[in-house]
Parts: sequence; structure tokens; C-alpha cells
Amino acid sequence: MNPGFFKPAAALRPGDRVAIIAPASGFERAAFEAGVALLGARYRTEYSSGVFERQRYLAGSDARRLDELTGALANPDIRAVFCARGGYGATRLLARLKAPPLAPKLLVGFSDITALHLWLQAHGRISIHGPVLTQLPRLTAETRERLFALLERNLPAPALTGTATYVAGTAEGPLIGGNLSVVTRLLGTPFIPALDGAILLLEDQGERPYRLDRMWTHLELAGVFGRVRGVALGSFSGCEEEGAPYKSEDVLRELALASGLPCAAGFPVGHTDRNEPLALGVRARLDAGAKTLSFLEPAIAP
Repeated sequence: MNPGFFKPAAALRPGDRVAIIAPASGFERAAFEAGVALLGARYRTEYSSGVFERQRYLAGSDARRLDELTGALANPDIRAVFCARGGYGATRLLARLKAPPLAPKLLVGFSDITALHLWLQAHGRISIHGPVLTQLPRLTAETRERLFALLERNLPAPALTGTATYVAGTAEGPLIGGNLSVVTRLLGTPFIPALDGAILLLEDQGERPYRLDRMWTHLELAGVFGRVRGVALGSFSGCEEEGAPYKSEDVLRELALASGLPCAAGFPVGHTDRNEPLALGVRARLDAGAKTLSFLEPAIAP
């Protein structure tokens, strides 16, 4: 992986036009409107009535969601793209996506939006693993300010601190990853970027410990842990087995020890009331012993 391969987008400014899209599942209208109000206090938000469409568990048909995504990315007047919700559905769009437009544009989201992040990193783009619009109202003002700073300031983001060291050591490289379930689903497809020399970020929710074990083992069998330099683990909420004498963190710690890679856990990233935004594709430094993830590059161009 070429350290200088990832191309940053231009900085946003308050008042810029931004698009809100729904490339995956549908959402609650009240949470959406609360998120629009918060984002609209800083930027000029735009979305079509199509975001409210429903087709089973999706926010409308694949064609609708694909057109919305590609249109937002291609529109030169739209400065950034915010996803309304994760859930499921972004992976269904990948086979129909071509290369993103030449002018980089930041896309913001997490969870199922990991599929789009990986697609963007496979094309050398930086994107923001951060709150979806419907989660934004539940987060603190400090988290929202961190997000705006990532989008607007040509400075590396402040470091994040985890809660546990699983394997001590340091690693440096581009930060790649996101939701564990989605990352494993894209292994072996053309939509995952080269992981050589990367720091792998993983988080998830609602996956019982044996499923976490199965997905981690999938990564191991696919050779991922022979290519990445370190692993940063975010939150794994709702991942406990009721009545079991072990926790998900026990399973993850054991798996991390077997990999031998520097690994720290408990970074405030994922499906909880603290989901700190960070840039994927930028060079980062993981000091697992100190439980810190530091960012060495800004997400945007000067």
C-alpha cells in the first residue's frame, strides 16, 4: 500500500451545500428530522423525497438508492455526502458502481456504510467513518464538533484513547476498515482495498461471541492478519451471550493474542452513544501499549 496513495477532498466551509442520502435501510422520520436540523444549522442540507421510500428493509429500490448516491457524488456543487442510516443495503449497490468522480468528496457514515468506505478506499479516496444522520442527535456536542473539524480543518484529528491493551506494540499505516461483519463479506471481492501495511479498524453490534470468533477466523484464513500491521477495536455493543461465563471481550482478546499483532480495544467508535468520527485512508499510528490511536494526516486538502 502506497502511503501517499489516498487523495483528500477539499475542505468544507459553513454554509456549503451537502447532500443527505439513504443508501441502505430506512429510518425513523423523527430522528432524521432532528439530524437534518443539527446539520442544517451549519451547512445547506439537500435531499430528495426519495429518501423516505421503503422497499422491505431497504430505503427504496436498488436503482433509486444507486442513482441518489452517484448523483450526490457527481454533483460539483455538493461538497460532502451524509448517510441517513446504515442497516443493510449498501453492498447491493457495489456491483453497479463505477469509479468515483475524479474530484474527491467526503462521504460520512458507518456500520453498513463500511461497504462504501471500502469501495472508496479501493479507489484511493479518504472518507469519514462517523455518525449517520439519525444517530447525530444522540451524540454529544463535542462529537459533533470533532466531525465538523474533520470536514473543515486541514489538521490531523486529535488522538483517540481506548480502554484495553490486548497485544502491546506499535504500528503505523493507513487506517482501513469499519464494521467487522461488512469487512468479512467483502473479502475476495474487487471492492476491498489492499490491506498491506494498514491498521485495521473493527467494530460491530449484536453479534454473539461465537459469531465474532467466526468472522475473525475468516479474516485470519483469508490472510488479512499477515498483511495488516495492527488492529484497533472499537465498541462491540450487544455482543454478549446471555448466561455465559465469558464475555465478547474475552474472545476478542484471545483471538488478538493469537494474531500477535499490536491490538488495543475500547476505542469510542461504533454503535453506542459515543461514536467519534475518524478519517479512513489517512495514515495513523497505533500505540497499543498506551491504548492510543493517533492520526498523522488531515482528512482534507489544504
